[in-house]
Amino acid sequence: MYTILHNSRCGKSREAMKILEESNKEFTVREYLKNPLNKEEIVSILGKLNVKPMDIIRTNEEEWKTNFRGKELSDEELIDAMIAYPKLIQRPIVFDEKSGVVGRPTELVKEFIQ
Repeated sequence: MYTILHNSRCGKSREAMKILEESNKEFTVREYLKNPLNKEEIVSILGKLNVKPMDIIRTNEEEWKTNFRGKELSDEELIDAMIAYPKLIQRPIVFDEKSGVVGRPTELVKEFIQ
């Protein structure tokens, strides 16, 4: 079963949802802005993606520019930033029990669910 971290206001996220819907694969939707991730969930997703926290931070978001730009942050501090400001988390992210992808470009989602 797949899970998508989804933001309905994001075109790429909507595109990834469509890919999942058309694949006829089972998946769940986590609207992470309405239902934020906790620390354990973020750490788990980072492990499935095999990336560091900075790799899934949206540095163009106003919250990043205002609060964190130019600062040296540890992985722990970056995770705390994602908890405090869920909008900083890259989207869409699609994952299963073992691995996952950031769906940018969305072709990565197609490849992942094959």
